[in-house]
Amino acid sequence: MTTARAAALVLAKELRLEFRTRELLNATIVFALVVVVLFSFSFDPTSAESRRLGPGLLWIAFLFSGSLMLHPSFGREQVNQTLDALRMAPISSFAVLLGKMLANFLFLSAAELVLVPVFAVLYNVSLEAVVGRLALVIALGTVGLSVTGTVFSAIAAHARMRELLLPLLLLPILTPLLIAAVEATASLLALPPTLDRAWLAFLLGFDIVFLTASWLLSDFLLEE
Repeated sequence: MTTARAAALVLAKELRLEFRTRELLNATIVFALVVVVLFSFSFDPTSAESRRLGPGLLWIAFLFSGSLMLHPSFGREQVNQTLDALRMAPISSFAVLLGKMLANFLFLSAAELVLVPVFAVLYNVSLEAVVGRLALVIALGTVGLSVTGTVFSAIAAHARMRELLLPLLLLPILTPLLIAAVEATASLLALPPTLDRAWLAFLLGFDIVFLTASWLLSDFLLEE
């Protein structure tokens, strides 16, 4: 079985499990909305302050959402003892990781599709002129978050205190990604809006490096 076919099967399994109950997706969206709304009422920013502070607040909400959503990626495999079955299946280890990365990317993207319009309304920021470029920045940042989060979820799944270990492992690694994403978003929300290609190239490079590393180390990541 090819890697693409196996990853598609894992992705389909993840989607069926989530959309059967929608517990994780609903909880993540509500949590992210609460974070954005609380920030809005706490700061009550002007339009200029929203353009300056908004990108950081938006990506903090994305990070919190990702931390909540990525933890169960391999945690539920441990609970149901299905990770052993995935290891014994005639598919590559990277196919398992890739399927879960794609599922996490879709789940996070769904949460972001709800979150971004609410952010624009609450912070009085017009995104109409930059929606395409902003979608590109968010997509690249979400890929990096999904790839690294899935990898470290696989690592933390074997630990006793995996709920605490995942954020501790993930946050230092994601710091460069978050800085680049915030700076690229800030340049789009500035007047006049521009897209800093250096930060965009950094986001793309980050995604490529960590996706390649996960492919090379996939066999070790799924070991006991």
